[in-house]
Amino acid sequence: MEEQEHLMQYRRDGFYCSQIIMLEGLNQMGKSNPDLIRAMQALANGLTHNDELCGALSGGACLLGLYAGKGTAAENEDPRLIIMVEELVTWFKSEYGQPFGGIRCDQILAGNRQNMMTRCPLMVSGVLQKTNEILVENGFDLYGIEE
Repeated sequence: MEEQEHLMQYRRDGFYCSQIIMLEGLNQMGKSNPDLIRAMQALANGLTHNDELCGALSGGACLLGLYAGKGTAAENEDPRLIIMVEELVTWFKSEYGQPFGGIRCDQILAGNRQNMMTRCPLMVSGVLQKTNEILVENGFDLYGIEE
């Protein structure tokens, strides 16, 4: 329950699902990046309140990219990224998409913004856990060092 409270504090501080996931990912790595967190806000509430793709899912995909994405011209693309994102999406569809009616914010909330108070924290916590599992299974150290 302590983890859930920690995540809820981010929400009380005004951050959205996509940002919370990235904040936690950066925290795991012992890093901070306010520019990245600002950019993540564009994913909030289904692409800035357009009720499209869930911000928890898109945030999880971005967190996978933080570990496995190409960041400079000198780096090579990591082929595991596509596989990891596919695994996350498949899991999310099964875990939340089916019971909540889809993977878009409008489907998940089902026209009731009160669902945001129960479903969103559940999904943020679940996506963080699953993303970390996927990273570890693919040889990534959660502290940012590839094995």
